[in-house]
Amino acid sequence: MIEGARSWQHNGMSDERDIRDLLARTLAWEDAHVGFEAAVADIPAALRGKRPNGVGQSVWELVEHLRRAQHDILDFCRNAEYQELEWPADYWPPTPDPPDPGAWDESITQFKEDRKALQDLALDGKTPLTAKIPHGSGQTYAREYLLAADHAAYHIGQIVLVRRLLGIWGGK
Repeated sequence: MIEGARSWQHNGMSDERDIRDLLARTLAWEDAHVGFEAAVADIPAALRGKRPNGVGQSVWELVEHLRRAQHDILDFCRNAEYQELEWPADYWPPTPDPPDPGAWDESITQFKEDRKALQDLALDGKTPLTAKIPHGSGQTYAREYLLAADHAAYHIGQIVLVRRLLGIWGGK
């Protein structure tokens, strides 16, 4: 459970605080599927850039895409000077392999830090969840938190699939 979030032990959401707690938890959800940390754990460096037959991305590409996309969502939520990124160039790494030995750890660390920042925003009661982001085109803060969670769940599933095809998945 994330720091600051209450345990979800009752049968309903009675107030906005409960909804905020649920949104924050959803950003690191592991109740129905594998979480990010388990999906990226113990991947041999030599296999991080390998694309299995019939799969378009390596684990590195998926991890780095998750980092870039989540960072973009975070930037959109908190930066009044937000500039839209170019699709797909700014959302995907240019090669299937990490560019240097430290890139893998840096990407994972940044993903976790940005996820925590999104959780903190979700928990912060200063901005209404249904408020439209001033520099957006109708998106609300709640929508962006759910978008980040949904996007992560999708690609974490892909990471597990790639690991299975590479023969390096021992998880549940």
